[in-house]
Amino acid sequence: MAKFMYKISYSTDGLSGTIEEGFAEREKYLKELGTSMGVTFEAIYWALGDDDAYLILDGPIANVIAGSLAASMAGTGRVSTVPLLTAAEMDEARSQLPSYRKPGG
Repeated sequence: MAKFMYKISYSTDGLSGTIEEGFAEREKYLKELGTSMGVTFEAIYWALGDDDAYLILDGPIANVIAGSLAASMAGTGRVSTVPLLTAAEMDEARSQLPSYRKPGG
């Protein structure tokens, strides 16, 4: 399974709905939805600033992307999906670096 982070920035409607529903209830809903999709939420953090929530999840990439697309299609905010990589995964990619020519080089 792969790890990802959703960065969520709510629209006014999304934030209003979450305030009305309650933050704990929203977390419960998200965890249930994730379970139904084969995705496990490792952590959910609420934030102040440019982003309103950070969700750390583990699951098949297609399922994680489907969740991100569904949330984005709801129109209640913006979801950025960030892959979280281990040192081993980065070293594997490092071992496969191609020869790359910079523009104009």
